[in-house]
Amino acid sequence: MRALTRLVDAHDVQPGGRDYERGRLLMAEDVNAAIRGAVAAGATDITVNDAHGSMRNILPETLHPAARLVRGRSKHMGMLEGLTSEHDAMICLGYHARAGALGVLSHSFMGHEIEDIWLDGRPVGEIGLAHATAAALGVPMAALTGDDSACAETAEWDASVTTVAVKYARDRFAAELRPADEARAAIEKAVAAALATPRAALPVASGPATLSVRWQSASVASTLLGIPGVTATDTRTVQARGALPGLYRLFGVWMRVAASLTDQPPYC
Repeated sequence: MRALTRLVDAHDVQPGGRDYERGRLLMAEDVNAAIRGAVAAGATDITVNDAHGSMRNILPETLHPAARLVRGRSKHMGMLEGLTSEHDAMICLGYHARAGALGVLSHSFMGHEIEDIWLDGRPVGEIGLAHATAAALGVPMAALTGDDSACAETAEWDASVTTVAVKYARDRFAAELRPADEARAAIEKAVAAALATPRAALPVASGPATLSVRWQSASVASTLLGIPGVTATDTRTVQARGALPGLYRLFGVWMRVAASLTDQPPYC
């Protein structure tokens, strides 16, 4: 729910924000556009995972009846809860560029606490880590929506992913917005086309990967060293090695530890 149509800052996406209630309805409209596209492509089993913040943003009664909703937290796989090797494709809606990029609401998972993430030495954010984890399950990322920065980041990871820019970043909390009807028509059309395009089955990856996270707080890094297999590369950076998607689940544990220590809600 962050780089969705017409949403640009924390007041749009955080409970209690002056435009949050409006924002959650706009979120549902983007999701429903994608569902319509999936149905048009012949999809018969659609799962929607509400993956922002409290993960209780989409009002169930506003969701297209063709889809099931996974709602609430905590979830073992967080933003990818419900994704299995039985799925044919993954669609990512409302994604944003990683921390440090000039994109609308850019951050990596925790706006306050995570400064950088690397996967096998390569800078990564939510887009890349979702792509890699899904690929480890043999599931392709078929389409992604967000601002133009998020779309460009996606193309760097996998140029075959269909992207839809629903806004164009002017700064971190400012954007040029596409008209809502135009943006949602584009989402529906892109998802339908992406799912209708034949894709070769991805081999399920089993080899180990290294995930490194640099935290704002040395306290978080120090505490995480109590988890077996976690090592430090400096006073604020920890890493672990293992196979995805298990490594993604471990990262979720790291974030829950960080949240308990810092007691700061993310601002985007």
